[in-house]
Amino acid sequence: MTYRTIQQRLPRPLRRYILHFEAAIEDAVDLFARSLGDGAMVLDAGAGECTFKDRFARHRYVGVDLGIGDHAWNYSQLDAIADLTATPFRAGVFDAVVNLVTLEHVREPGSVLAELYRVLKPGGTLLLVAPHEWEEHQTPHDYFRYTRYGMQYLLEHAGFGEIAIQPVGGFFRLLSRRLMNALQFFHGPLFLLAVIAFAPPALLLPALDSFDQQRNFTLGYICTARKPS
Repeated sequence: MTYRTIQQRLPRPLRRYILHFEAAIEDAVDLFARSLGDGAMVLDAGAGECTFKDRFARHRYVGVDLGIGDHAWNYSQLDAIADLTATPFRAGVFDAVVNLVTLEHVREPGSVLAELYRVLKPGGTLLLVAPHEWEEHQTPHDYFRYTRYGMQYLLEHAGFGEIAIQPVGGFFRLLSRRLMNALQFFHGPLFLLAVIAFAPPALLLPALDSFDQQRNFTLGYICTARKPS
C-alpha cells in the first residue's frame, strides 16, 4: 500500500485531522461561498480540475487556469484557459474571486493580484490561500513561498483593503505533516516499519499545536481581502 493510497482510504475525520491544511482550505471555501448572494459571479483563478466548483452551486462559477500544472489532471471542466496575468474577462465583472494554492506557481504574483483586482467589482471579495512551509510540487512550475508579511505587501500593492491573513497550524502540525510525508520514501516491508515509527507521533503532535502561539512555522496562510467600493 502506498502513501497516497493510505491518504485516500483514511476515514474522513482522521483525514481532516492529519491533512489539516487541506481541511482548513475546504472550510474556508465553504464559509466564503456561504457569504455570497445567490447568483454571484465567482472566478476560480487557477482552478485546475475545478475541485471546488460544487461549492458554488448557487452562484455563476467560472474556472480559469493555464492548464500546465499537472499533466495527469483533467482540465476539461475549465471555462477558459488563460494566463492569470491577462485573463479574457472585462474589468469589474466578478463579485468574488478565489485563488487557492496557485500563487506559488506563477512567475509574476504581483501582476496576477493586479489582474484579480481588475476583474473584481468594487466591493468584491478575494479568498486566497498560499503556502509557507511546503515541498516543491508541480515542478518546474513552482516558484515561490510566502510569509504573512509578503502576502500583506502583495495584496496592499495590488490595491486591496480589509486584508485578513490567518496562518494554518503551527510548528507541531507542521512536524506531524512532515512525519507523514516521510512515508512516501519507503516501500515494501520498510513501508510498514515506517508507518509504525512515524504514524504514532504524527497523530499525537497536533495536540501540542497550541504551544506555538506565533505560528511562524505554519504550513500556509488563508487570506481574505476586499476591493474598495
